Amino acid sequence: MKSFGFEQDTTREEGERPFWISYADLMTSLMILFLVVMVVALASIVKKTEEVMVESVKVEELVSTEKVRQKETTGVCEYLAMRSQKTLPAGVHVDCKLNRINFGEAGRYATDDYRFSSQGTAMLAKIVPLILETANTPMGKKWLKQVVIEGFTDTDGSYLYNLNLSLKRSEYLMCTLLSQSTQMGFYLTPDQRLQIKQLFLAGGVAFNDIKNTKEESRRVELKLQFYGADERPQRNSNYQLKFHDDPSDRCRI
Repeated sequence: MKSFGFEQDTTREEGERPFWISYADLMTSLMILFLVVMVVALASIVKKTEEVMVESVKVEELVSTEKVRQKETTGVCEYLAMRSQKTLPAGVHVDCKLNRINFGEAGRYATDDYRFSSQGTAMLAKIVPLILETANTPMGKKWLKQVVIEGFTDTDGSYLYNLNLSLKRSEYLMCTLLSQSTQMGFYLTPDQRLQIKQLFLAGGVAFNDIKNTKEESRRVELKLQFYGADERPQRNSNYQLKFHDDPSDRCRI
């Protein structure tokens, strides 16, 4: 039975529906995508800004810490220089720019000789107690790491010969410091001997720091070394035992 009226043409409506989304929907999608990209970009910028600010704070802290270290280590050296000026002759010079102790003529050697002069030994006997005193101050305990004994030679002879000679000069001075005899002119307590073993270091240098004359080049100097801003001594009981006095221990040169 036929019905009167127009039948709905569903096939035609399906065919006339557009395949592409409308312009308004497209613009809405693009706007959402743009907002997502902007949010991600802003988040990345904020994160990088925070990282830069953190790094900037760290750098400022490091610079500030290094300034404090420089001021305090200079104070340690200047304390030693002040004490030495009051008790030592003018020949001994504490240079706080280079952190070095120079013995002047008393610290010079004859050609091929490694034994410290009696005049130099007398000055050494006066400066060492002051070094130990300085090392025991609060700032000395905090910053003073080592006192390096550096022996120097002139340019005569081969490199290895001078390297050995400079090492023997610094080693002989260390032997003089720890001598059980009265050569030093003052008595070292067991604690002082232990401190010297821990604090002083003998090291050869050869002829890599030449002075104006060969006589001036043949010398020995003490170099003050300080801890870095983030460096602290790591010493356990086994480390301490290495430096205890041993009656059989003696110099080999």
